[in-house]
Amino acid sequence: MIYGINPVLEALRARRVKAIRVSSRTDERLAAVLRLADEQGIAVRRVTTEELDRAARSASAHRAPHQGIVADVRGSEALTVEDLVSGARGPALLVVLDGIEDPHNVGAILRTCDAAGVTGVIRQTRHSAALDGVVGKASAGALAHARIATVVNIARAVEALKDANIWTIGLAGDAAEAYTDIDWTLPSAIVLGAEGTGLRRLVRERCDRLVRVPMLGRVESLNVSVAAGVVLYEAVRQRIGLSSGKG
Repeated sequence: MIYGINPVLEALRARRVKAIRVSSRTDERLAAVLRLADEQGIAVRRVTTEELDRAARSASAHRAPHQGIVADVRGSEALTVEDLVSGARGPALLVVLDGIEDPHNVGAILRTCDAAGVTGVIRQTRHSAALDGVVGKASAGALAHARIATVVNIARAVEALKDANIWTIGLAGDAAEAYTDIDWTLPSAIVLGAEGTGLRRLVRERCDRLVRVPMLGRVESLNVSVAAGVVLYEAVRQRIGLSSGKG
């Protein structure tokens, strides 16, 4: 179940919506969503705002505004690490989530991954935020388009990436190298740990290299979704330079 105008719109564009419930609210953005649903033959049912409130709350313990629309969606395609690697267009750029349980952080990371053209995202079955309405809302709909592989063990997934000739780069505040020291034009995976605890020991040990985002102020670290954006766009910067022949 997802909710909010942008998440439902993107799910419609990805043709993953099964049914929609809407309140009596009317505005142009919502009307545009309903027109697309009608074009796809999606059933739309008018309900009370209270029913949408209950549906959005039941989808997650976290509250997020449903903006007058809730949709039931099909689950995303089950993908493996190998599927993500083989589906890359050009040098792979992957993101690995090691124990990130905050759905707002996961949603924000997925939004940035979509903007940066990331090949795919790897997450674990346990100790991971559920891919529900909160993640969909925080991702501004990017969840509907994300290619995600869910694995049992992140440390083994990192090993699988290395076997596929993907450089695995872990973010760690105590790393000796800065993220700008890496050649991101090579097939790469950014490995992100949870806020507070960071990368788990076995995952950290399996990464090819560890890098840090320099902190010049008084706080010790960035929010994990912000750090992901900083590093991903360094990769984008380098890859744009490579494609334009600027080195």
